[in-house]
Amino acid sequence: MAKILNWTYVHKKIKEKNLAVFSPQELVRLFGVTRVAASFFVFRNTEKGLLIRLKKSPKGSLYCLADSMPNKYLIANKLYEPSYVSFDTALSFHNIIPETVYAITSATTRATREFRTTGLLFTYHTVKSSIYTGYSPIKYLNYTILMAEPEKALVDYLYFVDLKKRQLHYERLNLKNIRKTKLLKFATFINRPGVLKLIEGICQSPRPNGRGLSREAEG
Repeated sequence: MAKILNWTYVHKKIKEKNLAVFSPQELVRLFGVTRVAASFFVFRNTEKGLLIRLKKSPKGSLYCLADSMPNKYLIANKLYEPSYVSFDTALSFHNIIPETVYAITSATTRATREFRTTGLLFTYHTVKSSIYTGYSPIKYLNYTILMAEPEKALVDYLYFVDLKKRQLHYERLNLKNIRKTKLLKFATFINRPGVLKLIEGICQSPRPNGRGLSREAEG
């Protein structure tokens, strides 16, 4: 007889495994059930409001527990892999720009895509494999997320400014904790003179006290 998934047991196991985002296939592996049983389970419990479907895809839909909604950065990492949060979103996260950014923007080596889920827009911009670097795993709201380092987030953004896909306002930038040498290192991966020119412009542009590159940051 085929195994039937019990909600109480599954809910407990998902919590124990800290499985914030999962697919039916992961339920197959975790509980030893058939794909049909796993698919029926997620369908039935999504209808009941116990699960939230984050992405619908023939290659693997993604779900989360309704009572344990993962943070938006983790959702961004999981919706489209490989990816890391960068551009405007990471600049806001690191307090390099003052605005709160509502759309979540990430870098990926795959094709550019957009997803709307949980009331948010998740955008993924393609970057070359050679510049898919400069991100690190950090703890955020009890989960590990992949977020661009401050300098890489700025370089990714400047890359898009150079491509005329973004606009740059020098006075918005808080460079207090930005290290110029690290900024230039990431810029060399992109290998675009326009990006280096933008960096020099940023570093030389006057801005309010406490918002420019510090002596320590330049080293």
